[in-house]
Amino acid sequence: MMNRDTLKAIVVEDERYPRLSLLQKLEEFRSQIEVIDACDSYDAALKSILLHRPDLLFLDIQLQGRDSIQLLNELQNSMHTLPRVIFTTAYADRRYLMSAIKFSAVDYLLKPVDKNELALAIAKAVNTHHSSPNTHHPSPESQSDKLSFRTVNGKIFVKQNDIAYFLADGNYSQIILFQDNDVLLESLRMLEQRLDPNVFLRIDRKTIINLKRVYKINSKRRQCTLKAEDGSELILDISKSGTETLLNNI
Repeated sequence: MMNRDTLKAIVVEDERYPRLSLLQKLEEFRSQIEVIDACDSYDAALKSILLHRPDLLFLDIQLQGRDSIQLLNELQNSMHTLPRVIFTTAYADRRYLMSAIKFSAVDYLLKPVDKNELALAIAKAVNTHHSSPNTHHPSPESQSDKLSFRTVNGKIFVKQNDIAYFLADGNYSQIILFQDNDVLLESLRMLEQRLDPNVFLRIDRKTIINLKRVYKINSKRRQCTLKAEDGSELILDISKSGTETLLNNI
């Protein structure tokens, strides 16, 4: 089992030998990071990052005619908080350096990656991760007995355990309870920002699921069964990527 203080990391490098070299060097930092995947293309990286939701990325700037800045822009549409990023590149390009600053990159390393510079970059990533305000601490609302949500007619107050899941509905969203449902005046992105990530997981573009109520996952049918405290059940059809994300995080 992974140490809770260890960062989950994904390496994205389209050239085989630089990728193997970096992976070999990262072996010395296993007490601080765990490399959970290594990707050799833009598409593989996009899929893996959305599936595994890592804490840290080692990103090659150039990815077979595309670049990692484009990748990060695309990820922003699906993730509330981007992973921390350490860029790796063979070129000291000012344009990419400014883009790295835009994405609050932890560091910008030239290839071949120097082991001492890599150590400093990893130390910065670990320090910023543990000191970041994005590190979740339950808010007073998440610790209270009920959560409040704005609706067309005012507000509703519901117990966390009564929520099955949320669905995107344009700029709004739907809250699906075991006995009822309602339209909320908040987008899925807004809900994701304030819900407890230890309880609620965004599995794809349109769905946030209450992990505490997940009873069964049928990966063949792509269905999730959620069970209420009274034993009643709801069955939710989910996407292929949603099924994979849910299986990987429960």
